[in-house]
Amino acid sequence: MTTPRDLMLVALDAASGRPPGRGELSLGLAGAELIDLVDAGAAELEGDHIVPADADAPDDALLRAAASALVREEPYESVDDWLWRRGRDLSSVYRAALEEEGLLTRQRGRRLPFRAGSEPTLVDSPERRRATGRLAAEDPVLTALVAAVRIHDESAADAYDAGGSGGSEDAAEPVELPDGVEAVLAAVGDAELELAAVRQRRDVEQAAFDNIWRGV
Repeated sequence: MTTPRDLMLVALDAASGRPPGRGELSLGLAGAELIDLVDAGAAELEGDHIVPADADAPDDALLRAAASALVREEPYESVDDWLWRRGRDLSSVYRAALEEEGLLTRQRGRRLPFRAGSEPTLVDSPERRRATGRLAAEDPVLTALVAAVRIHDESAADAYDAGGSGGSEDAAEPVELPDGVEAVLAAVGDAELELAAVRQRRDVEQAAFDNIWRGV
């Protein structure tokens, strides 16, 4: 399993409460892919730019697709640009992959047996248990991504707010992440804030437009 797959499974898990928006999740998945590519030696960060590296193709098909999507000519792509380009509707790609692999199924109703349910359901699988176990163990990368994409999991949020300590006074110091990982996580957080600002601006503009038609 990979970090983006674990993030997707956690986001879809019923125990996580209300899932994040597709835009937020897609940005987080793009960041998770980049973290795994850097960890696998398929990419390096030079400042805020992504430099492809010579390494064996990742075993995971979706990570291979991510590696092949890297810009391989100078000037290399920035982390921020990668998040927005690669992240475009990426949550749908991962959702479709999980369904194809049988990790996500659609319940069929009794009255309409040939009509799939509107929302897919995670099956009980080793992959799902691994993802939730990684989060429960307060893995710093997955925990930070969960917080960044605003997955409503109180235990994860508490752990992240406490620097991975779970809020205990006797807890150990927060785990220090490699600079590259920290940079990607920071970029994901900035992108999430930018997305929220764009949506808020659109809502204000739409409300003003609606008021015009109402004669307000």
